[in-house]
Order: sequence, then structure tokens, then C-alpha cells
Amino acid sequence: MNMSTPVIVTPLNTVKQSAAKNANDAGSQLETRLVLIVGADRTAPAAGSASGKLHEVKDTVEAQALILQLLNLHRIVPSAIIARNSSLTAEDCMSWTRFFDLHPILRSIPFFLLVNEVTANEQAFVKQHGFIDEILTPTCMQQHLFAKVDFVKKLKRLQTVPGITVPPAKEIRKKNRIDAFLKRSLDITASSLGLVVASPVMLLIAVLIRLESKGPIFYSSLRAGSNYRVFKFFKFRTMVPDADKQLDKLKHMNQYDTNGNGPTFIKVSNDPRITKLGNFLRNSSLDELPQLLNVLRGDMSLVGNRPLPLYEAITLTTDDWAERFLAPAGITGLWQISKRGKKEMSVEERINLDKDYAAKHSFTYDMWLIMNTPFALIQKDNV
Repeated sequence: MNMSTPVIVTPLNTVKQSAAKNANDAGSQLETRLVLIVGADRTAPAAGSASGKLHEVKDTVEAQALILQLLNLHRIVPSAIIARNSSLTAEDCMSWTRFFDLHPILRSIPFFLLVNEVTANEQAFVKQHGFIDEILTPTCMQQHLFAKVDFVKKLKRLQTVPGITVPPAKEIRKKNRIDAFLKRSLDITASSLGLVVASPVMLLIAVLIRLESKGPIFYSSLRAGSNYRVFKFFKFRTMVPDADKQLDKLKHMNQYDTNGNGPTFIKVSNDPRITKLGNFLRNSSLDELPQLLNVLRGDMSLVGNRPLPLYEAITLTTDDWAERFLAPAGITGLWQISKRGKKEMSVEERINLDKDYAAKHSFTYDMWLIMNTPFALIQKDNV
């Protein structure tokens, strides 16, 4: 890999001494801000971070031995495990699977695959091996490592909270697999047909946008979807160019009743940045047609919680709010058919609707939401 930032490798003795002191102070099992990087590569070091300590180990065997040593002797566990893709063979994957089966308490540790560039093969590899939570790139590791670690950790803890009464694990897995298969099949079929049928309309919209104002035809931005996975989100441009730079000037017009505390959503009624054509596209939801490409690519589903801009997503990292990210990201969903276009809306209302969908989403429920979506397509207000 070509990663130029020098690694911050903390000597293990220093980590142990610091961890032991913290454990003695707290008198309970603690988690150190230590990230294990499996597959030391001094010619291609990983990026360091001032938010925590990185320690490289040679291979899977050494990593597992160190984790057990920290747990048994110092009552701590690493904050995360990062395996370089070159060091994670099929044999290593089997070893990690057995390791987590033998030590269930360690399943809550976020496990990342470090790659130089995300490819379809690596995405398929992650789906095949359930102990891997996410793919990391050098840039993400350098800039957002510990924010990513903290968020994945919260999600895993939410998923491992014991329920009061649950069906057998095999039944849950079977139902989830059937739901996932039906949902993805519908997404692929509907988005493919939708793109073909809507292509003349999309071409006309593209021409009209270009005639109305200078600037790109499409608006793309990074969004956080299911399990806080970040992807590039597409829409037709409905605002003046550089509209994002004007956002701070409009915060006093925010329709959400936020006072600066807690989660932040921003939605402006009669936003002055919206063009005349943009008003029509938004009110008719035609601006969202390019998201069919996101659905086809697997970034989103037809039904789910709306993927959030990163400045909104980073305010939803508490245990109380993070649950909304357990659901798939989608074009339409419970929030859209319940509250879309209405001014009277609180942050709590919005997130509670997302959490409600995350708690009970299924293929049958998705079909009900799809059937009710046409009634919400025409908005009552320019938001």
C-alpha cells in the first residue's frame, strides 16, 4: 500500500503500564484507546492519530495472543482491530471466526479491513466473513479513525443487548436472509426498470438545469447510511452553485426546533438558495430520480431511513440516537410518508420515526410503505 503518513506505534510496555494504572483506578474491566494493526508493514505504515495509540503486530496469531494477554492480565480490550488485506488469508479468517466463537465477549470489538482502494472483490470478501465490520482506506484511517471506531462500537453494543424473549438464532437468521434477499431483489429490479423508463425525463431535466443556471447538473455529497457506511449520494441539482457554503447564513431559518443542544438537523422552509426549476423538482420529488443509481449500486434501498449529511450524522452518536443507523438507507420510508413537507417537526420526532422503522423493518413493512409513498410525493411546503 502507498500510505505516506508515518505510523504512531506505541511500545507495548507503555500501553500495558497505562492500562494497568487505569484498571487499578477504576477497579473494573476497561477499554484502552489501543488499536491493533494486524500485518506489520514498515514499508507502508498506517496513519497515526493523536486520539489514541496504534500498535502493530506481525500476524493473526500474535494479535490474538496479545488480546487475551491484555484481557486476562490487565482487564482491558483493544479499542479496535485493523487487519491489512494482505495479511488476512482464508486460514486467518477461519482463525478469527473460531477466536470470537470461543470468546464471545470480544465480539464487540470493531474489526476493520484496511485496503488501499475499495473494490467489488473486497466488498464481497467482507460480506462473506461476518466478523469484519467495515472497510477502511488510508484516508479514512488518517482523518476519521477513532470517530469510526466509536460509532461502530456503539452499533455493535446495540446489536448485542440481550432481548427479553427472542426466537431461536437459526430462525432469526433464516428470516433475515429471506427478507434481505427479497429486499435486494426488489431494489435491483425496480431501480433498473426505473432508470430505463425515467431516462427520457432525466435527460429533459438535465437540459433544463443546464439552461437555467451554470453549474453541475447533478449534486453529489457524502452521506452516512446503514451502520454509518459513507457513500456518494446523487440528486439533480436544485440550488444555486456553492449553496453549501451559504448554509451557515440560514441556520436561523431552520424548521427543526433545535436550540443548539443535542442532535442537529437542518431544513429550511422556502429556502432562498433553491432555483425556480429546483422548486418544481423538489415538490414533485423528481430531483431524487438519480438515487435509483445509488439503489442499483447497493448504497441504498428503495425503502429505509434517509442517509444523512456527515455534519448531521456526527451529532447522532449517542446510544439513544445511533439505533436509527441499524436500518438500511432508503429513498422513501416512514419519515417521508409521515412528516414530509410539514413545518411542525421536532428533532426527536424525526429520529423516533427513524428508530421505529429500524426496530420493525421487514419486506412486508417495506411494501406497505411503498404503497403509501405516492400520497407523500407532492409536498405542502418548499423544504
